[in-house]
Amino acid sequence: MFFDSWFGIVRILIVGVLAYGALIIFLRVSGKRTLSKWNAFDFVVTIALGSTLASVVVSKDVVLIEGVIAFAVLIGLQFIITRLSVRFDFIKNVVKAEPTLLFDKGEFLNEAMCRQRVAESEIRAAIRSNGLAAIEDAEAVVLETDGTFSVVKKSVGGSRTALKDVK
Repeated sequence: MFFDSWFGIVRILIVGVLAYGALIIFLRVSGKRTLSKWNAFDFVVTIALGSTLASVVVSKDVVLIEGVIAFAVLIGLQFIITRLSVRFDFIKNVVKAEPTLLFDKGEFLNEAMCRQRVAESEIRAAIRSNGLAAIEDAEAVVLETDGTFSVVKKSVGGSRTALKDVK
């Protein structure tokens, strides 16, 4: 129960180092997008990679080459889908959520807040964390596709071009 054999320990050390090294190489080759802030799609890929790494390291039923191929498949699919999502809006809409306007011109948008399950206190906290003492100094607050809040400060000219893609 506590110790089976030295073979199991040596296997974990060797396979763990090799699998970890392979994962690092794949992540570096695949680019920064693989490690970007998470939206739902990135979250699933990252969790799947972690699960695969754990299976390769701990399970005697999964050999190293199977784990390396699984890494390549997951990262390859993520690369292909993100590439397609840049070119085709349909795929982008399936993979990524759209940013949501939660606060606009001094008004809390309660319907949007309800839909996104965001409380007024969270919006106020986002405004404070952006260094604003007065809520009136915020032009808008957006819930981004990765779940973070963006606070758009009022501009001198009244331009709102940063909000162009926000519904």
